[in-house]
Amino acid sequence: MDNDPICRLHVFCRALTGPAPATRPPPTAMSESSVREFLSRHAPDVAIERAHQSTATVALAAEAFGVPPGRIAKTLAFKLADGAIVLLVARGDARIDNKKFKDAFGRGRMVSPEEVADITGHPVGGVCPFGLARDLPIWLDVSLQAFEEVLPAAGATDNAVRLSPARLAEITAGRWTDVCQPAPPSTAEAEAPAQAS
Repeated sequence: MDNDPICRLHVFCRALTGPAPATRPPPTAMSESSVREFLSRHAPDVAIERAHQSTATVALAAEAFGVPPGRIAKTLAFKLADGAIVLLVARGDARIDNKKFKDAFGRGRMVSPEEVADITGHPVGGVCPFGLARDLPIWLDVSLQAFEEVLPAAGATDNAVRLSPARLAEITAGRWTDVCQPAPPSTAEAEAPAQAS
């Protein structure tokens, strides 16, 4: 057996790579765990809701939770000209207004999907402003204020939490900014609160 070249190759490769991480939980489980810990400290009344399908995009999340796409609170990561990373949470159907963004933050670019997990500790499609891998400034676009309740992801690609924009700002120490284009008229009209007569 010691003379078996395949066995020796296996031992050699094992020495180079180390033991297989068989007991390490998948990254999504670790990410959701950090969100649960964050919520238990800052908002124990906020529950993580599991969808039994992917919520990795705004459209999928809106379908899974039965809400308009605007109510999905998407979290975007930007790298600014000075190298600083900021998170921006905006309504799901919002688009960044480049002029407003530059006026508020200077030059910046979206962080690549490959960098997002390292920076936030969350997988693409599960990025949220809770349980981050490191402290990052969190900005909330005023577009969220069109809703009484929004649904940001909770560290996985099949879950979310429900809370008001004000509560989201409170528990994340998020600051308000206005860097998105106005909502399209068709969605803005459909989401306006009904006026009492």
